[in-house]
Order: sequence, then C-alpha cells, then structure tokens
Amino acid sequence: MAYAYLFKYIIIGDTGVGKSCLLLQFTDKRFRPMHDLTIGVEFGARMISIEGKQVKLRIWDTAGQESFRSITRSYYRGAAGALLVYDSTRRETFNHLARWLDDVRQQAYPNMSIVLIGNKCDLTHRRAVSTEEGAQFAKEHGLIFLETSARTAYNVEEAFMNTAREIYKKVQVGAFDVSNESNGIKVGYDGGNTGAQTTAKRRVGDAKKPSSCC
Repeated sequence: MAYAYLFKYIIIGDTGVGKSCLLLQFTDKRFRPMHDLTIGVEFGARMISIEGKQVKLRIWDTAGQESFRSITRSYYRGAAGALLVYDSTRRETFNHLARWLDDVRQQAYPNMSIVLIGNKCDLTHRRAVSTEEGAQFAKEHGLIFLETSARTAYNVEEAFMNTAREIYKKVQVGAFDVSNESNGIKVGYDGGNTGAQTTAKRRVGDAKKPSSCC
C-alpha cells in the first residue's frame, strides 16, 4: 500500500514490562497472556492516517535483558521515536527508566520523540508506581506520558498514535533530515501523490541554505 511516510520507532524497557504485548495489541488487536521473551529484536508494522496522509509505522520490539543491550543500542540511531515502557506493578522497572533514557539519548538522533508508558495499569490491586510518579518523571525529562493496559487495550492506540503524531509534527517543521533514512523516516508516495515527497525535499534543500538554523 502507498504511503506518504514510513516512521521507524522502537519499544524499550526492562524484561517483562509488556513491550511485545503492546505491539501485538496495536498491530493485531489481540492479547497473548503468555508471551516468550524477545530474543534480540522483533518488529511489527501497521498503516495509519495522520492529517489525511497515509503513514506506515515500522516498530522494533527490543529485548529487555542486559545480555541483549548491545544489540538493542544498535537500533536506537535508526529510529525516529521510542516508547519507553515500565511495569506499574514492579517498581524496579520504574527505577531503571533513567538508565534507559540515558542510553537512548546518547545513541539516538537528537530529535527522537519519546513517549513514557506505564503499562499494566489495569492491575490496580498490584500497583507499585502511582500515576503521579510516572507523570512527574515524564515532566522532568520532557516526555509524553500515558498509562496503558495491553490486556484491555486501554490507551494502546493512543500511545502509538501520539508517538507518530509527534514525529509527523517534527517532519512538517523540518526538524528531521528526511533525505537521510538512517534518522528513521522514509518519504514515500501517497497513492501516486508526490506532494509529501516534494515538500519534504524542499524543506531539506531549505535547511542546507547558509541562512537556515541548524
């Protein structure tokens, strides 16, 4: 199917926070209660619409185990956005967020859009991290924040869509060099309409003029 843009982004966070379940819920609209641990990196894809433009999302689901961190890091630079996920029933996964965030900000493209996700919010009887704590962490680090439930699908659509909209806004203002696909964005053809591609190329050209901002 034709698309105006392809956005690549990653899902990161500790093992067992529900990264694969979030991706499955978003791409297939289903929940798998028992899920094998991700080995290395897996990915899913889905087509969405933003402001009338078809946008293809290619989402890398990364392993949370320490032994795979070097593999995970290699995918940071090729992504335009990230979902940073913790498990709201396990405080240690929240405590590790700063380390994940440092990692991604050191390795990734500076304009990457990052959304903080507090998953498993449906398990209220087991909650270990309050909504306020998650919101405060996001505020302190300049992140978008949402609580989700991969089991009930609560806010799952919004999590992925908010990331995509944030990336799209940055594309429109020229914050990404869309001529360089290593930044996680590819310009395509929207049903034969090359307007998006032409506009993107024009912005890249403008960005190279001496008078433009870096």
